[in-house]
Amino acid sequence: MCDDLTEADNARLSRRDFGTLARAAAIAALLPAPANAKSVRGRDVSYATADGTADGYFVAPASGKHPSVLIWPDILGIRPAARQMADRLAQSGYAVLTINPFYRSVKGQFLKEGESFGTPSVREKIGPWRALLTPEAITRDAVASIAWLDRQQETNAKRGVATTGYCMGGPFAMRTAAAVPDRVKAGASFHGGGLATDQPDSPHLLVSRMKAAFQFAVAKNDDERNPGEKELVRTAFAQAKLPAEISVYPANHGWCMPDSPAYDQAAAEQAWTRLLALLTDNL
Repeated sequence: MCDDLTEADNARLSRRDFGTLARAAAIAALLPAPANAKSVRGRDVSYATADGTADGYFVAPASGKHPSVLIWPDILGIRPAARQMADRLAQSGYAVLTINPFYRSVKGQFLKEGESFGTPSVREKIGPWRALLTPEAITRDAVASIAWLDRQQETNAKRGVATTGYCMGGPFAMRTAAAVPDRVKAGASFHGGGLATDQPDSPHLLVSRMKAAFQFAVAKNDDERNPGEKELVRTAFAQAKLPAEISVYPANHGWCMPDSPAYDQAAAEQAWTRLLALLTDNL
């Protein structure tokens, strides 16, 4: 449900309230560390895929082997807020890879100081990048990314893998679970868009291929515009006899990202707590 309407809502907020990347990074830095947080080490990485060389940010506890998580970020890609969220998840005991979904077009962080999705030039350049993210391309990336995770010394490949996605990353997490069902045991979508459509390649039609428990955290304004989507997802998981927690949160699209104009700390913390419970139960 990451459509132009919800993004337009946030773009208006962004112009009014959110100023710069520096301010967004400062807010991200305020995210609370988990109790008994582990010391972590992060690094920028690159690895081969069927379509070229992907890049991303990998972070894990400084010692030991841990279950892994593949994160699909929202449309603004890897940036300080995304790194902070990956660090926080690693502090809870996970080896975390945040992929740059636009690696076919641009490497690393592409946002500049003062830019947001509401910046016309940003929207213009992202459009062609996003067009390359076909279902087939995401499937290939998912296979390569999980294979890379399994090879890392910080990863316990005997444990299951989780995948999470924000906004456009929500359906990518679903495609990942369907692409590598024997490895992916948990998945989560936060204000995800396009989870169930009337197209033959809709993500909800892939549920029968999965072996993962899922969490779907839906924004209230997304649900108001498309209330039937969550029911299609719910039915697909029920038919596949897979557990799925589907909740509409009292917050707007983008509320989980600390650099979003829609960021809602209370609702974001609730979703984060449910994510940790999902990982604990299934990995």
